[in-house]
Amino acid sequence: MTEDITIRRKRLIHRSRYTGMKETDLLLGGFANKYVSGFTSDQLDSYEALLEAGDPNIYVWAVGREEVPEDYQSDVMTLLQEFSKFEQRSRV
Repeated sequence: MTEDITIRRKRLIHRSRYTGMKETDLLLGGFANKYVSGFTSDQLDSYEALLEAGDPNIYVWAVGREEVPEDYQSDVMTLLQEFSKFEQRSRV
């Protein structure tokens, strides 16, 4: 049985807010609030896989401190990196 897409989106938004690392909570929480409700099923798959990579990895990839491994390169990761850059500029 497949999970209803609305429930899945809500679950991923909630999970994004409570990842365990404050910096990632703030970054992913804001990102999820802005974009997840419009994600396709494939994008939700990519985002969910990304969340499995762990907070420290997600954070360094999103802010550009490390290269994103090929397995996690996607339109969702690109969008997260762009969101991260915008967030960094708006804090200055």
